[in-house]
Amino acid sequence: MYPLVRELAGDGIPVTVTCRVLKLARQPYYRWLADPVTDREWNEAHLANALFDAHRADPEFGYRFLADEIGDAGFTACERTVWRRCSENGWWSVFGKKKTAKRSKAGTPAHDDLVRRQFRADGPNQLWLADITEHWTAEGKLYLCAIKDAFSNRIVGWAIASRMKARLVVAAIEMAVARRGDVAGCIFHSDRGSQFRARKVHRALVRHHMAGSMGRVGTAADNAAMESFFALLQKNVLDRHRWTSRDELRIAIVTWIERTYHRRRRQASLGRLTPIEYEIIMTTPTAQAA
Repeated sequence: MYPLVRELAGDGIPVTVTCRVLKLARQPYYRWLADPVTDREWNEAHLANALFDAHRADPEFGYRFLADEIGDAGFTACERTVWRRCSENGWWSVFGKKKTAKRSKAGTPAHDDLVRRQFRADGPNQLWLADITEHWTAEGKLYLCAIKDAFSNRIVGWAIASRMKARLVVAAIEMAVARRGDVAGCIFHSDRGSQFRARKVHRALVRHHMAGSMGRVGTAADNAAMESFFALLQKNVLDRHRWTSRDELRIAIVTWIERTYHRRRRQASLGRLTPIEYEIIMTTPTAQAA
């Protein structure tokens, strides 16, 4: 833009007016006017011209050969500088390197459906149901992975994060195991999302001697018990108002689960008891400790 300012000044338009219209500062313009091209810019321009001439003469040369060519022409530049100039201008060897497709390891195979929509258990830690939900905040999405014990409908484990990764599921599993103790033989049922099929999740299930189970693809009814819980969460927490931060929504979710859902919300399927009350009444003192 500075040459334009100089040209308009030659036509009688004040520099102050031109800079104000173009939203330019005057001091940098006057510095440029006193020294339009620095020595460094001048040398870089000549180096670029030499590289272009060498590249046009031998298009098959890569940047290392071009560095040798300009060296014979009297220019001094390291290979890194030559690479940067060639990268900025797109001067690459016509041969180039073949781009190979990134190969990722295949995920673990999906588990069979061991539940068959029978979301009931005769005791705690026999059947766990898991799923992931998401909700927007002003800072971005927040993801919740929750695990429910089908015996009492209690949320035995949960994890909240800003990204939906396999470690979100693993964190929820580890929390549930820490709360419930020995869970060997427990069925862990979920959908066939990539997070639940990840190797990290598979290793966590093997580590705790749990059995994996998955519903069919695109069939929400195969995990309807968790869908109903998330519907309650959506109605009672997520859709109540707009959330300004992830921390605000995280606190609201945890408070509703641990205080309202577990201890105050009575459920018809539990004989009008809360999940905590149902476990206290229906289990032995030894099992209650879990």
